[in-house]
Amino acid sequence: MAAITGASSISVRSRLHQNLALSRANGLKPVSLSGYGRSSLSFGLQQRSARLRISCAAKPETVDKVCQIVRKQLALPDDSAVSGESKFSALGADSLDTVEIVMGLEEEFGISVEEESAQSIATVQDAADLIEKLIEKNKA
Repeated sequence: MAAITGASSISVRSRLHQNLALSRANGLKPVSLSGYGRSSLSFGLQQRSARLRISCAAKPETVDKVCQIVRKQLALPDDSAVSGESKFSALGADSLDTVEIVMGLEEEFGISVEEESAQSIATVQDAADLIEKLIEKNKA
């Protein structure tokens, strides 16, 4: 904690600005400072949540096949909007539906999906990327 009082306020402010600039470079988000009538201020820094998404960009044929399987497993009309970005939950799938989708994918593509990998599948694209990764792994 830092207290800003009297003559030392200039050096503390200077260090505060330097720390905030450094924290921004390190991915930390500054928290708002205000005294609300107090004689001292306290502050803290919060880590920014960073999401890194790596996509293998599965072949369009694979994505289309996964879309067909998802439509079939969820009994969706053929004209329903299902794309690579479609989330299973947004399509109305619960956890049991998701398990059935994974089983359908395993059967269709001749692969075996481990439980940890299956739990990371949230979208059609996730499933297509995983399928291609497993097919490549099986070829090697």
